[in-house]
Amino acid sequence: MKLKQLEGLLGNLDQFPSPKIELEQYPTGAHIASRMLYTAENSYGDVSDKVVADFGCGCGTLGIAAALLGSDHVVGFDVDSESLEIAYQNAEDLELDINFVQSDIRNVEFRGKVIDTVVMNPPFGTRKKGADMDFLCAALKVASGAVYSLHKTTTRDHVRKTALQVCNAKSAEVLCELRYDVPQLYKFHKQKEVDIAVDLWRFVPSTAN
Repeated sequence: MKLKQLEGLLGNLDQFPSPKIELEQYPTGAHIASRMLYTAENSYGDVSDKVVADFGCGCGTLGIAAALLGSDHVVGFDVDSESLEIAYQNAEDLELDINFVQSDIRNVEFRGKVIDTVVMNPPFGTRKKGADMDFLCAALKVASGAVYSLHKTTTRDHVRKTALQVCNAKSAEVLCELRYDVPQLYKFHKQKEVDIAVDLWRFVPSTAN
């Protein structure tokens, strides 16, 4: 599947009708999601025929992108039941078989297949300090191959240090810097749209071969 085709399909997905600020719910835009998964597949072969988990999957954008790129199996984890309903419907509309599980990311249990790759757009930790690193450490415990994640560029040094020293990653690499368009979703947002610089990271867990 070509990048533009993938972006087009992701652009038609339903997103949060009433996002919850306490969960830092922001939609992962089609532009950024398509490039994230396309890079994971075409540069590293981490999507096609792999078991992929979408951590904090929200409305399912990243997991659906993985399924469209030929994952063997996709499972999406989120603590919010309303988001999971939307994610399930989005997958159904595209006739994709994705397993969605309601779970706190710190207590993820997935019996059965070994998860090869984790993809995620975690909370930036602006509402709940450290939430981004909670996601990262949890992902690195679960993934057997690689973790792809988005983090604010301004936190780059902190993310690298935490990944290597606290979350026990074997490697932490910024693949590229992207522009994350944050729409005016909440009352405290003064501008119609804000452009945030984010890094697309690839982490390799210490247990990877």
